[in-house]
Amino acid sequence: MKSIRNWIVGAGAALALLAGLSAQAQDYPTQPIRIVVPYPPGGFNDTLGRKVAEHFGKVWKQSVVVDNRPGGNTIIGNTAVAKAPPDGHTLLVTPLPFAALPALYGDKLPYDARKDFTPVIWAASTQNTLVVRNELPIQNVRELLDYARKNPGKLNYGSTGSGSSNHLSMELFQRMAGVKLTHIPYKGSAPAVMAMLGGEIDALFDNVPNVIQQIRSGKLRAIGVSGTSRSALLPDVPTVAESGVPGFEVNVWFGVQAPAGTPHPIVQKLNAEIARLLREPETVKQFREQGVEVVASTPTRFAELLDAEIPKWSAVVKEAKVKVE
Repeated sequence: MKSIRNWIVGAGAALALLAGLSAQAQDYPTQPIRIVVPYPPGGFNDTLGRKVAEHFGKVWKQSVVVDNRPGGNTIIGNTAVAKAPPDGHTLLVTPLPFAALPALYGDKLPYDARKDFTPVIWAASTQNTLVVRNELPIQNVRELLDYARKNPGKLNYGSTGSGSSNHLSMELFQRMAGVKLTHIPYKGSAPAVMAMLGGEIDALFDNVPNVIQQIRSGKLRAIGVSGTSRSALLPDVPTVAESGVPGFEVNVWFGVQAPAGTPHPIVQKLNAEIARLLREPETVKQFREQGVEVVASTPTRFAELLDAEIPKWSAVVKEAKVKVE
C-alpha cells in the first residue's frame, strides 16, 4: 500500500512538473530574446540570425536583439551562450566550425560542445566552392592535383582562419588527394578573396554565397564544389568527388542552439517557429539565391548531425595536425 501511495505521489509530482513546463512554454518568451552570432555583421550566419530575430519580433511581439560577438575563433560568442540562463531567451547561431573546436582547443575550450548546449534546429546548408586564381594554368581539380604533385611546395591556399569551414575543407581535400599546399589564414572571407584577386594566394575553398559574384564576373575560376551534387547556382561546376577525389564531401551547415537545460517545450516551440519561417516560400527563395538550401530539421536530427560531425572533423584536425594560427 505504501509503495502505491509513493507511486501516486511521484506520478502526481511528475504531472505537476509537466504542467508547469507546458505553462512555461505557453508564456514564453517573457523577456527580450538575444540571438548571439559569433561573427561580425555580414555573411550568412548574420543573415540567419537577423531573419530569425525579425520573425520572432513579429510573431511574439517581444524585443529580439542580434548580438554579434566575433573573436576567439567563435569561442567568445559560443561561451556567452553556454553560460547563459537555460530559459530560451539566449540563442546561438551555430555553423560547421563549431564541430572542429573541441579538437583544435582540447582542454582549453571553456565549454563542452555537446553537454553545454541544446540543439534547436539544423536550419540550412550550403557548399564550399574550390576556386583558383585565373593566372594559374589550372582548369579543373585533376589539373590542380597534377600541378601540386609536380610542383611540391609551390602552391598555397587561403582560409578565413584556422578551423573555419574552408580551412577544414582544404585539409580534408589534401588528406584524401595526397597533396600538400601551404596554408595562409585571413580574418574573414572578404580579405581572403581580395588576397586571391591580388595574386597572394592560389586556391581557396569558400561558401558559394561569398564567391558567386567573382565567379560569374570571371574574376575567379571555380573548379569544384564540396557537396554530393552540383550547386544550382553553379550547374557547370562539377563536384570535387566526381573530379578526381572520390568520396569527398563537406556539408556546410548552419543551426541554432540554446544553453543546456533549456526546457523541452520551449525548445519545441522555438523549433516550430523557426521551421515555419524557414519554410516560407520567400525565405526559401532568398536563401536559394545565395546558394543556401533550407533544412528546417527537428532538434533530434540536429543533435544527430552534431554527434556525427564532431568526431569527423576531430579526426581531420588530428590527422592533419591542424594548429590554431
